Amino acid sequence: MAAILHFLVTTFHYLTNLPEHLIEPIEWMPEFLKDACIDSLNLVPLLFIIFVILEIIEHYFAKKKHLIVFWMKKIGPLFGSLFASLPQCGFSVIASTLYVRRILSRGTILAVYLATSDEAIPVIMAEPSKGYLILPIILVKIFIAVIVGYLVDLFIGYEAKEPAPLHKEPEPEHEHKHGEDCCDCTHHPKRLRDAIRTKGFWVHPVKHTVNIFVFILIISIALSYFMEVVGTEENLAKYCLINSPIQPFLVSLLGLIPNCAVSVGMTLLFLKHTISFGSLIAGLSTSGGLGLLILFTKNNDKKDTAIIIGILVAVSTSVGLILQYNVFGINKIFSVFGLDL
Repeated sequence: MAAILHFLVTTFHYLTNLPEHLIEPIEWMPEFLKDACIDSLNLVPLLFIIFVILEIIEHYFAKKKHLIVFWMKKIGPLFGSLFASLPQCGFSVIASTLYVRRILSRGTILAVYLATSDEAIPVIMAEPSKGYLILPIILVKIFIAVIVGYLVDLFIGYEAKEPAPLHKEPEPEHEHKHGEDCCDCTHHPKRLRDAIRTKGFWVHPVKHTVNIFVFILIISIALSYFMEVVGTEENLAKYCLINSPIQPFLVSLLGLIPNCAVSVGMTLLFLKHTISFGSLIAGLSTSGGLGLLILFTKNNDKKDTAIIIGILVAVSTSVGLILQYNVFGINKIFSVFGLDL
């Protein structure tokens, strides 16, 4: 076991150092481009591992969709925000689809959007030295999502009839009888083992890794270039209105763009000390990913869509400003996580 662990660590260390050995000798490449390529390529091994783990999680929960829908209807914002906090972009799409059919409440869909972190968490996880940021980001977003979700349902909920077939509690996936081999609990590991052996299982993590790598590379090149032009991270931060009350509002609007690249870009800007922690939370709180695209295109009630977007931006900007200006000394809470704001 020790030999296997040593081999894995050595291999991972070799892979993360390989980009520097390959790119540094290239004389024609500008320094800012070299730095961007090296930093981006270094994230690839960890990103791939993270997305494989997420694929396993999603593979398991795909068999439980009927239960997820049931509990989202029963517990609403709490259940929706907890599931949305998982670092994947598919859940907000499912939730939006359910909402436009009026299966979920307005508070629940808002909780899902506010808690969704999209690609921010994998990007931070890919930099182990920044791992302490993950828990406070997730907890803050879940806390906001739950509070706002229940308040909205209490005061400005959307009243709509549910489709008749979905009134009942869902049936179990399999009815187990003695002597039969249909028990779900015994076959989950087997199904997972079979899935891992298929080509299709690995295609999604590879595609996702490549897509996020491309986003990170493009954004890193742009940031590295601007850094070379303006001189320092401090100067770049000034151009991005750091510590300005306008920044959380602008970043929250940016988060509304339904594209994974946006959350990646906001996370990288924060890691480069270009936007504040409050602005990052504001942007990630409006970043509902492709779920927002479903809402924009499939929700026939445009007034309802406008109300949801308005609440998202107002709540996200307000929370961003509270964190940015340490209202009521709230930022002391984050010292527990080693985060000095």
